[in-house]
Amino acid sequence: MDAAPAPEVSVTEADFDIGAEIDRLAAGNRNIGAVVSFTGLVRELAGDGAISAMTLEHYPGMTERALREIAAEARARWPLDGVRIVHRVGPLAPGDRIVLVLTASRHRHAAFEAAEFLMDYLKTRAPFWKREDGRDGARWVDAREADDGAAARWGQGRDL
Repeated sequence: MDAAPAPEVSVTEADFDIGAEIDRLAAGNRNIGAVVSFTGLVRELAGDGAISAMTLEHYPGMTERALREIAAEARARWPLDGVRIVHRVGPLAPGDRIVLVLTASRHRHAAFEAAEFLMDYLKTRAPFWKREDGRDGARWVDAREADDGAAARWGQGRDL
């Protein structure tokens, strides 16, 4: 029995199974030549020191809509046979998975570039708020200039 196709985006407190997500993305499509995956993890060391926990918050509905728009932009730029974004929210500990980005295409170059684009845009355009708890208390994490620079390289009008 074939698994039901995965929705293009999910925002959840639950952990995810990377292999199962890849299987659902590629199920029934024998034209896929490459699936690229990126998994983001909670680091124990970030910013100025050690973190003991991280909490991700979002606005339900608005966040999923923004992720679908980012996925649609990737589909418009590259010949993709599938996109899957899973982003966790809620309390997380060092070593926990935060985000999964999957891209599927006939050719690896499109899948790699689209995955990198998606991560750059998720870091700068997705409405998530991150709080890190550490030795010195809790702090909300601001956007980083390096993330803005990474996203800027994909400027509008790029032909691929």
